[in-house]
Amino acid sequence: EPIWAIGTGRAATAQQANDICGGVVRAAVGEFLGAEAAATIRILYGGSANEKNIGELMAQPDIDGALIGGASLKVESYVAMVKTTSELY
Repeated sequence: EPIWAIGTGRAATAQQANDICGGVVRAAVGEFLGAEAAATIRILYGGSANEKNIGELMAQPDIDGALIGGASLKVESYVAMVKTTSELY
């Protein structure tokens, strides 16, 4: 999650989240673990994922999964997120 979004109630767009995962995170993995690790590692997005934005997030090429926080407390929301994600894969 972009630092400017943490605890602010503002969510990153799917493109911004992808830029963080594919740019910043993958680059750091490459720096510390090498190019092969950077190219093959699965990256989970830990920002504000919910049933409204999960489809856009999961459609991004550098986001391989999401850590679900508060949205997991509502069963209907969580089930909707799982269904949306399963339809994309």
